[in-house]
Amino acid sequence: MAVDLNGIGRGQVNTQKTSTEKSPAQSTQQAAPEPSKAQATRGDSVSLSSQAKNLKQLEQGLDSFPEMDDERIEAIKAALADGSYKIDAEKLAQKMLDMDQSIFG
Repeated sequence: MAVDLNGIGRGQVNTQKTSTEKSPAQSTQQAAPEPSKAQATRGDSVSLSSQAKNLKQLEQGLDSFPEMDDERIEAIKAALADGSYKIDAEKLAQKMLDMDQSIFG
């Protein structure tokens, strides 16, 4: 069974030459010179911007807060169970408009 993917026939797939099939000129060009001792011992350095440092501090500060407010969740569950939970339609509508504004501008 022959496979033809967008004009690529069976003989055209994986046509890379092996090292024994390459010409001698190609093999000498690919050999990289050995790095000198000065280059080998030189270390790389990274410098973070002040904005990146501030973001890292903010991230660490947010990690100290819980993902969910368990007390608030329990209070809402209790209010739903006893029927005392009231929804402020105007506040809900305003929050929806604010979210839409923040997303779509």
